[in-house]
Amino acid sequence: MRLAIAACAIALAIFAGIFGYLIVSKPQMAGVEQAAAPAALAPAESRPSGPPQTVRTVAEVPPVALPAPTAVAPAAVAPSAVESSPTVAQRNIAPVEQPPAIFAQAPLPKAPPAPPQAKAAAPACSNPNALGVARTVEIDTSGGPGFGFEHFRQHDFLEPGEVVLTYDDGPWPQRTMAVVNALAAHCTRAVFFPIGKHATYEPGILKQVAAGGHSIGSHTWSHQNLAAKPVQEGKNEIEKGISAVAWAVGGPTAPFFRFPALKHPPELVSYLGERNIAIFSTDMDSFDFKMRKPEQVRNAVMAKLKKFGKGIVLMHDFQQATAAATADLLNDLKAGGYKIVHMRARAPITTIASYDEEIRKDSKLPTVSSKPTSSVVRTVNE
Repeated sequence: MRLAIAACAIALAIFAGIFGYLIVSKPQMAGVEQAAAPAALAPAESRPSGPPQTVRTVAEVPPVALPAPTAVAPAAVAPSAVESSPTVAQRNIAPVEQPPAIFAQAPLPKAPPAPPQAKAAAPACSNPNALGVARTVEIDTSGGPGFGFEHFRQHDFLEPGEVVLTYDDGPWPQRTMAVVNALAAHCTRAVFFPIGKHATYEPGILKQVAAGGHSIGSHTWSHQNLAAKPVQEGKNEIEKGISAVAWAVGGPTAPFFRFPALKHPPELVSYLGERNIAIFSTDMDSFDFKMRKPEQVRNAVMAKLKKFGKGIVLMHDFQQATAAATADLLNDLKAGGYKIVHMRARAPITTIASYDEEIRKDSKLPTVSSKPTSSVVRTVNE
C-alpha cells in the first residue's frame, strides 16, 4: 500500500512539474508570436509599394519627349526603400524597354504657343513733311469681296479724309519707277494692278514695287475687255495674268484683281469669288489716260476728293502724265490733310500650276548660247 501511495505521489509530482513548465513557458511563446505580428500586420502604407526595381527602371528609361516633363513625372520614392532594394542585375530582371503605362495613360499637355515674332521696325522716314501711312487694313479675300463704290457698295471702311491710292497697267520703264520713287519719298504705300504681259517684260521693276512694301494684285494677261470674251477665255486671261505677276515678283502677291475698263461679267465675278480673290473697282476714276499734262491729273484727283471726301482712287502708272504728277499730287494730299490707308491681303494668292508652266515656257525660249549678258554685250564707247 505504501508503495502504491509513493508511486502516486511521484506521478503527481512529475505531472505537476510538467504542468508548471507549460504554464511558465506559454507567455514566452505568446511573446514570440506577438513580436512577429507587427511585421505581418503592418499597415499597408508602411510597406514598400510593389517591386522596388520598377521604380528605378522608370527613372532609368530615357526621358520621353514631352512639352512639359513635370506633368507625367513618376511618384517620388523614399531614399531608404531605394537604398535597401536590390539592383536589377542582382535580381536578374531585365530592364524595361518601353516607358511604363503611366506615360501612355497620362494626358499630354498641349505645347505652349510660340511667342509672336517681333516685326521688323519700319525704316525711319527722312522726310519731315511725308504723307506716310495713317493706317494699314488687312483684307480677308475669301468669297471674293468687292471694293469701290462705283460698282460695289458692300464695304464702307474708310473714314472721312482717308484715301487709298491704286495704280493700273504697269510695270513700264521710267514711269512706274517715277511713281514708286515719289511714294517712297513720302514714306507711303499703294496698291498696284500690273498687266501680266507687262510684268514679263519688266520683272525687275515689279520686284522693286514689291520691295517698296506695296500690295501687288493683277489686271489680266493682256488687258482685254473680258465682257466681250467667252467665259473660259476670260478665266485664261485672269489666271495667266496672276501667274505672270507672281513669276515676275518672285514672291507672294495679293489676291486682288481689277477688271480692265471696269467691266464685270457676272460669271467671272462668281469665278473670282470661288478663287477667293477680292475685286477692286474704284470710288473715283481719275481718267488720267485722257490727260497729257501732270496738272490735269492733280486737279482731277483733288477735285473728286473734295467732292466725295474720301475714297479709292484709280490711276495708271503706265501713263506719262500720272508718273510726272505723282510727287506733286502727294504734296497736295498732305497739304489738304488727307490720310493714306494701305490695303494688304491677309494671305497671298495661290496660282494654278498649268498657267505657271505656260508663263515659264513663254518667258524662256530655247537658244544655243547660255552665256550671261555681261559676256555677250560689252560697252566699247560712251
